[in-house]
Amino acid sequence: MLSRRELRFTTLDAAVADAEQLVARGYDRVGKWNLGQCTGHLANWLTYQLDGFPPLPFFLKPIFWFMRNTSATKMLDKVIADQSMPSGAQTAPTSVPSSDVDDRTELEHYKKAVSRWSNHKGPYIPSPLFGNQSKDRFLALHLVHSAHHLSFLVPKG
Repeated sequence: MLSRRELRFTTLDAAVADAEQLVARGYDRVGKWNLGQCTGHLANWLTYQLDGFPPLPFFLKPIFWFMRNTSATKMLDKVIADQSMPSGAQTAPTSVPSSDVDDRTELEHYKKAVSRWSNHKGPYIPSPLFGNQSKDRFLALHLVHSAHHLSFLVPKG
């Protein structure tokens, strides 16, 4: 029986290289999403910091405000320190491509998003949950996020 991989990335380019290997070698899924969904989702979260986040449903706004002003920084510290995100957490449904997406197309989307995010010189749009963070802290979060999703895909061979 297959299990998740243990992944840690030190750069977003390393995450892209891992995804490229999955396309080249093929992969088995341990989780619900295919590679196209994973890389499309990761690309979306990178570009939200450049172009704007999807609007929160009205009922979540006060919850996110409360968390951002109380516990979110500690949550982010824990994610970064543990190099781990909880499995099964809800995400914005608009951030996840449909299951019929093409792996290569979404990988290209991810590569472009990584390049855009990495080369961005201005400020990043604050996260609805974590607020305004330094580029290094946002990068640390994106590295953990990438490792989290790609760990559910196991290369063949």
